[in-house]
Amino acid sequence: MVKPDKNFNLADIIKPESQNMKKRSLVFFLLVSNLLFAQRNLTIAEATYGQFLQFSPEKYNRPSWKNDDTFTFITKTNDSLIAKSKTNNWDSYLILTAEELYANLESNFKNSSFNFTTLPSDLKWISDNEISFSVTDKASSKKYLIYYNTQEQKVINSFVYKSNGAEETVSRNKDFVAWLDDNNIIITDNKGSNIEVTNDPVLDIINGSHNTHREEFGIDKGMWWSPKQDQLLYYRKDQSMVTNYPLPQWSSRVTAIKNIKYPMTGMTNEKVSLVIFDVYTNKKVTLQTGEQDQFLTMVTWDPSGNYIYVGILNREQNHLKVNKYNAATGIFEQTLFEESSKTYTEPSQGLVFNPADSKTFLYFSDNEGYRQMYLYNTEGKLIKSLGHEDVIVSDFLGFDKEGKNAFYIGVTNQGLDRQLFKVNLKKGKTEQITEISGTHTIVLNNSKTLFVDQFNNTETPNQTKLVNLENKKEIKLINAKNPYQGIINMPKMDLITITAEDDKTPLNGRIIYPSNFDANKKYPVMVYVYGGPHAQLITNSWLGGASLFFHYMAQQGYIVFTIDNRGSFNRGRDFEHVIHRQLGQIEMADQLKGIEYLKSLSFVNSEKIGVYGWSFGGFMTTTLSVHHPEIFKVGVAGGPVMDWKYYEIMYGERYMDTPKENQEGYEKTSLINKADKLKNKLLIIHGAQDPVVVQQHSMEFIEACIKANKQVDYFLYPTHEHNVSGIDRVHLNTKIANYFFDFLAEPAKN
Repeated sequence: MVKPDKNFNLADIIKPESQNMKKRSLVFFLLVSNLLFAQRNLTIAEATYGQFLQFSPEKYNRPSWKNDDTFTFITKTNDSLIAKSKTNNWDSYLILTAEELYANLESNFKNSSFNFTTLPSDLKWISDNEISFSVTDKASSKKYLIYYNTQEQKVINSFVYKSNGAEETVSRNKDFVAWLDDNNIIITDNKGSNIEVTNDPVLDIINGSHNTHREEFGIDKGMWWSPKQDQLLYYRKDQSMVTNYPLPQWSSRVTAIKNIKYPMTGMTNEKVSLVIFDVYTNKKVTLQTGEQDQFLTMVTWDPSGNYIYVGILNREQNHLKVNKYNAATGIFEQTLFEESSKTYTEPSQGLVFNPADSKTFLYFSDNEGYRQMYLYNTEGKLIKSLGHEDVIVSDFLGFDKEGKNAFYIGVTNQGLDRQLFKVNLKKGKTEQITEISGTHTIVLNNSKTLFVDQFNNTETPNQTKLVNLENKKEIKLINAKNPYQGIINMPKMDLITITAEDDKTPLNGRIIYPSNFDANKKYPVMVYVYGGPHAQLITNSWLGGASLFFHYMAQQGYIVFTIDNRGSFNRGRDFEHVIHRQLGQIEMADQLKGIEYLKSLSFVNSEKIGVYGWSFGGFMTTTLSVHHPEIFKVGVAGGPVMDWKYYEIMYGERYMDTPKENQEGYEKTSLINKADKLKNKLLIIHGAQDPVVVQQHSMEFIEACIKANKQVDYFLYPTHEHNVSGIDRVHLNTKIANYFFDFLAEPAKN
């Protein structure tokens, strides 16, 4: 790029001097061209939201199959539903606009106003020409769950209930919808009549919520209709014995207290049961799961509607029973099989029955090292292990029509790639369908004959194609351009591999270089860390799994470095379980191997290394800061765990056991008793309404710093919970960046 110096004046160029006129005209043209088309750096707002908005690569938004030969997607502006059909040579055509939809709704529902410009976010296909979605009319405080025929453009079924209704689940024949009114369950029929299923006191008893057991163990819903549709199974969580935890609410004239129930490690746990409600008799039956201190997981109806399967996990989380119960009486029938572990066993989803064979189901477990599938019958006999090499089953995608094959997304390439697999249930033979290294997002049609593959990797923003599973023929639909090219001066990024502290385990790493990188210079470093279970920071995907905020920091002259240490996700049981009872220790050792790698690079300024992380990453940031202030000169810890005894039972005890059982481990991993070791600049950020890592963590650490006469910086977001979302996230990223600029290294001058 041609850059004018400080005394440059464009007027000097355009003076008509005959002998230099042609030459100067050329210089002027080149200069203006460069000024117009020069690439620039990201703004902090773009760094916060740009990758999801203006810099999102071209792709299909919410693709879904209308029928076996037609798939649909929503336009980028979210105002139109578009289809591509085999009968139309896969050309695009319009099905529905938001304007048409809401106009038709207002003609169906008198005295209601649907003044929206975008299609509902939960819109989905129920059958050919039939979609379902929900909309809320704020004027009337009503919520509408609607079934709509797109061809005839009319409502064919609907439910109307309170606008605060949540977690709706519809019966098989669409006669009833169960929904939550705060902590109680209401059933509404399609004529508008309501049945009050529960009427329990607020806070003490929670019914039908996906938040049962704090959403651990793969729990994503709290109510299930019977296949016969006449019975509703639901969680009943009694947390009256759990201590109230106060969250100050700052918005009122006099600050009020909102109490939540927060069962800390080693303390009294909630008591959960499973109840069946009969719509026609209004009678309830409670499954006889026992009175033990335990967790109820993997809740699944038998296809016959006569039985219910439940995973019974003990409080220690190292012994799982898969039990069968009679749906009519609630009586325990049998234990199908059991699973135990020296560390912990972690159920992650319910059983999946084969629609072509109601006597067999898939069970998901990492008991043999990797999360894979096992085919069982309803008597508990293992029919076939369906695991393939060290592939981890990430997302189950369903069966073909004959029930002979199952499809899933598998994690491969040491956790970096996502590929489509097909496994034959009878032979156990597995076939990898997609091959190109990277991240494949797959949407299969119902018969599993065609699929839409949206693919990206570190070099590819997005390539979308339609693939025929039978003959492997492909139709290319989208080849997205680099959305930054010609606009943003994007830093170079590399994925790397280093060896863990055990000198044998490979770890995935990512390094983002400063803009206009010069290997002869030395640069400051921001280490971004998470490090804990169920999270993976580095993938073979567009931007490598990184946030644009890290590219922004690289544009300011920083190297941004990340590794997925042992204990993180998608590398198998042993890789993750190695941190059991000693959180932060092996993770720290692996992070230091990353520092060792950084210091081997000639262009790294080893005197200017800082670290930033949130949640478990905030815990790791503080851990690294107090143990190694000679390395990490600056730290920013967001929502940090400071002592695991203040964390909740389900997650905390899985990885640490109770404080009584693991006194040494809790003492070793606590950061409160290490505040006196703080020597670097540390900023702690917390949400005052955080119900996950409660504010007590950071307050206790700050108090320990005061007692040790150690200076620490603190910033509170009064209205935010565990993270900072919405427009305020721009403020958050600005604060983090400025802390590094103020105390580690000023931004580079471009």
